[in-house]
Amino acid sequence: MRNGEDFREEELKEAEAVLGHTFRNRELLKACFTHRSYSNVFGGKDNERLEFLGDAVLELAVTEELFRSSENREGALTEMRQRYVSQSALEAACARAGLMRFLRHSGGEQNLGGKTSSNLFEAAIGGLYLEGGMEPVRAFLKKYLVLCPTENYKTLLQEYVQEREKRTPDYRTKAVGDGYECTVTALGKSAAGYGESKKSAETAAAEQLLKILNERDSIEF
Repeated sequence: MRNGEDFREEELKEAEAVLGHTFRNRELLKACFTHRSYSNVFGGKDNERLEFLGDAVLELAVTEELFRSSENREGALTEMRQRYVSQSALEAACARAGLMRFLRHSGGEQNLGGKTSSNLFEAAIGGLYLEGGMEPVRAFLKKYLVLCPTENYKTLLQEYVQEREKRTPDYRTKAVGDGYECTVTALGKSAAGYGESKKSAETAAAEQLLKILNERDSIEF
């Protein structure tokens, strides 16, 4: 992050390399990485409108790919989409891309707020969309956005299975040493998990089985 410093051309080129797109409109590229605190002092456009646009484009891109690549019903698709577009998922994606090092702001980091990195990721998406449409957006998301982790694997597995057959997953748990081992079976597949408690063992097993069953639902932008 840069406090009160203007953009240098070599930094803009580095930002373009991260975004995977060469911007014809250099002012638009600068706006992607300009916090309101900077524009209030030094002028120019900030990235809040781009964030607004990027939020909608992100949801459309994720929705489109989930619809194309998954056979899940609406409820499960909505759950998956939320995990892709959640604040924690976007913060992780922003960190993975290293976008914060390009951000221009003024007045200290205390002025940035808790959602700065997720907002910045959405602003970058908005800028990419205005410059090149959905193609560079999809490439950018494919490189940096991953499914946000969840501990609700048992619920997700049950929803997945019940959409395909009117049964629930079969959990078999037993004590092993200082913990527990669980084997879960559904849709002709089984997976094992280990944990210090029965609940954690079942959760671990559900996570492993979901990975097996969800291979065909993996998202590819």
